[in-house]
Amino acid sequence: MDKETFLKTIDQIKRSRSVLMDEMGKAIVGQTEVIRQMLASIFARGHCLLVGVPGLAKTQMVKSLSRLMALTFKRIQFTPDLMPSDITGTNIIEEDDAGHREFKFVQGPLFAHIILADEINRAPPKTQAALLEGMQERQVTVGKTTYDLPRPFFVIATQNPIEQEGTYPLPEAQLDRFMFNIQVNYPSMSEEEQILTATTGGESAELRPVLTGRDLLAIQGAVEKVAVSQYLVGYVARLVRATRPKEPDAPEFVKKMVEWGAGPRAGQYLLLGAKAMAAMDGRVNAAVSDVRAGAVPVLRHRVATNFQAQAEGIDSVEIVKKLLATVEEPKVPMYEK
Repeated sequence: MDKETFLKTIDQIKRSRSVLMDEMGKAIVGQTEVIRQMLASIFARGHCLLVGVPGLAKTQMVKSLSRLMALTFKRIQFTPDLMPSDITGTNIIEEDDAGHREFKFVQGPLFAHIILADEINRAPPKTQAALLEGMQERQVTVGKTTYDLPRPFFVIATQNPIEQEGTYPLPEAQLDRFMFNIQVNYPSMSEEEQILTATTGGESAELRPVLTGRDLLAIQGAVEKVAVSQYLVGYVARLVRATRPKEPDAPEFVKKMVEWGAGPRAGQYLLLGAKAMAAMDGRVNAAVSDVRAGAVPVLRHRVATNFQAQAEGIDSVEIVKKLLATVEEPKVPMYEK
């Protein structure tokens, strides 16, 4: 991608973000920051996990976003009896007119550009693991054959944090595959009044496609080329390493309250998320503010608190916020004539 094409694509990203946010506002009241983080994840080739109590329109947000992109969309309702072949597909025996039989692969719902994994923690670990290969490798293996998934491909999963009966908590290895863990909160009073008015009037919003698959691939390629300085890389490395209680330079509250910290993938996602945030604002360089904007959704599920922190009512989000206030931002030397 040459410089002129790159600059044009960055401008397109800014305009597309604005149009996407406006269109989403027709179907979803509020949740602006949630939608912005979802877009950043998609533009950076990442997957995201939406966590919130029932009735906060998590599923509706994903369905509305899929209607704004000219891409194939599949919704998978995860249940305790869901088998791996139910999502990846399976081989069936097919007989032709001459009586010859052969195996034919029938694609499962995972073969789509946008996957909504609804209530992902309700499926057993075997099925969750089948999703893992698709998320990480963009491919699935059935029998002895590996099949590539369509491009672009991203998974947006939802999870209910309050009802744990009959659920299978996601293992850390699979949680780590999600770029963002996005908390969906209750609406404000005025937003709730708007929701009640809009959803009980019998009218539905008409959403128009804004991006094609080719547009999205170009956007993802441009986001990767957004510049980051070595100072910013160093800041991200210090921030991630500060989450690890066994690091000599880790803050005392981390050594006291954290069981284990984030791995290098967290740093990768912090930088990619910062690049996406910068591109959505029309900037060709990522800044410290972009890293800080993505720190909580990137690190929330990668920092495990210990019993002492839980006893004091301190969760991983509070740990991350303390780290943002503690870890020193890079000091860039001023240009001297």
